[in-house]
Amino acid sequence: MRLLLPLLLLVPTMLHAEQLPLERLFQDPALTGPRPLKLAVAPDGARVTFLRGKADDQNRLDLWEYHVASGQTRLLVDSALLAPGPEQLSDEEKARRERQRIAALSGIVGYQFSPDGKQLLFPLNGELYLYDLRKSGSEAVRQLTHGEGFVTDPKVSPRGGYVSFVREQNLWVIELATGRTMAVTIKGGGTVACGVAEFVAQEEMNRYTGYWWAPDDSALAYTCYDESGVPIHRRFELYADRTEVIEQRYPAAGEANVRIALEVATLVDVKVAATEAKSARPAQVVPLGEDPDIYLVRVNWLPDGKRLAFQRMARNQRRLDLVLHDTRDGAQRTLLTETSDTWINLNDDLRFLKSREAFIWGSERSGLAQLYLYSLDGTLLHPITSTPWALDGVLALDSKRGLVYSGAPGPDPKQRHVYAYPLDGDGEPRRITREDGTHTVVFSDDARVFVDTYTSRERLPTVSLRRSDGRVLTVLEANELKEGHPYWPYHANHRAQEFGTIKASDGQTLHFQVTKPPGFDPTKRHPVLVFYYGGPHGQVVTDTYDLDFTQWMAQRGYVVFSLDNRGMARRGKAFEDPIFRQMGKVEIEDQLAGIAWLKQQPWVDPARIGAYGWSYGGYMTLMLLAKASDQIAAGAAVAPVADWRLYDTFYTERYLDHPKDNAEGYRLSGVLPWLEGLKSPLLLAHGMADDNVLFVNSTAVMSALQAQGTPFELMTYPGAKHGISGPANQTHVFRTMADFFDRHLKPGE
Repeated sequence: MRLLLPLLLLVPTMLHAEQLPLERLFQDPALTGPRPLKLAVAPDGARVTFLRGKADDQNRLDLWEYHVASGQTRLLVDSALLAPGPEQLSDEEKARRERQRIAALSGIVGYQFSPDGKQLLFPLNGELYLYDLRKSGSEAVRQLTHGEGFVTDPKVSPRGGYVSFVREQNLWVIELATGRTMAVTIKGGGTVACGVAEFVAQEEMNRYTGYWWAPDDSALAYTCYDESGVPIHRRFELYADRTEVIEQRYPAAGEANVRIALEVATLVDVKVAATEAKSARPAQVVPLGEDPDIYLVRVNWLPDGKRLAFQRMARNQRRLDLVLHDTRDGAQRTLLTETSDTWINLNDDLRFLKSREAFIWGSERSGLAQLYLYSLDGTLLHPITSTPWALDGVLALDSKRGLVYSGAPGPDPKQRHVYAYPLDGDGEPRRITREDGTHTVVFSDDARVFVDTYTSRERLPTVSLRRSDGRVLTVLEANELKEGHPYWPYHANHRAQEFGTIKASDGQTLHFQVTKPPGFDPTKRHPVLVFYYGGPHGQVVTDTYDLDFTQWMAQRGYVVFSLDNRGMARRGKAFEDPIFRQMGKVEIEDQLAGIAWLKQQPWVDPARIGAYGWSYGGYMTLMLLAKASDQIAAGAAVAPVADWRLYDTFYTERYLDHPKDNAEGYRLSGVLPWLEGLKSPLLLAHGMADDNVLFVNSTAVMSALQAQGTPFELMTYPGAKHGISGPANQTHVFRTMADFFDRHLKPGE
């Protein structure tokens, strides 16, 4: 389960603003201004490319470039011209986009540079295209596939000789020099899929691919998984005009996972097999260990293209092995093993050095995410970092200068910055991004420059190209709030959040933010809306400049309050671990501590405090109302988990262990045992085609509340997935919540 959060916005106060309509939050053009997405720096540094929505449809994306030398920005590919009409996505692609949280997007949703930076590979409506940056117009576009089947997960090979993709559960390559298309695997079909990441890998591991190119174009490593042992969960997807019975192989907690294999195929063998029309494909099987019930979480080639590293995680997620496999003779050895008394968080920090037989490794063994340097014999050479804060992950490696760049909050967990660390571990970290706030960056391959998307509570997101020392080379998108900006007519009523802290019961610091309404009168008592996520990997309290429902509610007279409780992200293991083996306990304790703080404020009406959340936040609402209805006047739960035995293996067992080993923890972590305490008004909302938090979670709550005679309000969305996406649905769900809270929190003011 990953974060599903509404957006928030903060701007300076001006006079004579128009009242912001709720539906305008979801209409075009976007109120936040231009939104460059998927920013990338070309390997040759000549250009920065990005995706941008159309003026009349912010979710239909086109491909653009900023040319550094000329300073010109131009549209490269108009998705509507190249593929007019609505998209027809395969079921596999729909699921993949849902896992990536981009289901609402269309057009060109991804692309990749060729190694020389001269061409761009992108999929569109199931076909595959190359764009030659040295040409223009129709001559620049080369279509690589022509109706043979829907293409997913395309990649340019590291040396640029091939393009690879997945089609109909098999892995394919195109030899660009000849245009020849060849199957790397042919056994995919039915319950077997090759080159594809399984459900839990996409949803929970941040692994969206099932294959990896050798650096010299000589071979491909790929997974083949068999999900025949995964139980079939039959569920109804209810649409406006039909009902579909979906047989989804969904590995719920305690149930069987897929059986996965890792194989390596050489391009020589692929070409021979294709030429001779062989009925099988030769491949080297990479042994994954004696225990078949493991997770293959990461795969990386070493720079020599002969050795392969994979990370193998035990099912209980308390052991992680880094294994080195030599494709020349099949020899294997374990380079290192990580263990934990609770669970191990995954990262993407593994980097093999080209200049020496060594690698960078990210670990939370100290309690905070830090970086370490190892030799290839598995010997720890030295820590690279030892900061008092957790790192967000490796961003780039400059081997020539001996520097590692990483994201990190620094001393303020609400912020996000870029830091440079000496690879030899000597010297202090150097903060590269100086402006306070949140910096989201993408480095060039050689780490000489990076693209920085910067925002703060005082500033709309801006995009700039910077040198590795942080100096601005050019501003790509100033996004100034001035006349003509989409938000300009409404910005005078905008309120910036205020930050504060309280203490948890174990003494740890909890950060919160408060957004007060325009014309706030501290002598009056105001209704309060508490918004949270509450779950692992999430963070709500951030120094950012956002816009959504919570800001809209603040502008309508509500005080909006958010607190990041224990169990959430970017604070280290001591902050996360208290939820181990029982969820919904310390999270609720911390939220109640925040509510207690609110009730001490003279400007809060303690009888008019409501709360809402989505996904894990929806679960939090149910638990909060069930455990503390005397503290909450009303609550809204959208797409909530109700019974953790219904959620997937990788996520749930990470925190709660296997159901057979923690039956009481599962019972106490579920909503149903606590529902007798739910007395406050409840609004329950859920998409009726949700394939992540299955709709059965909400039906279980409905049935239990009905059985005990507890009234509640219900809103369901036919055909909607977990995000209940689309302007109409988004407007409706938030309008429904606003009306609900107005009825229960505003009377008597």
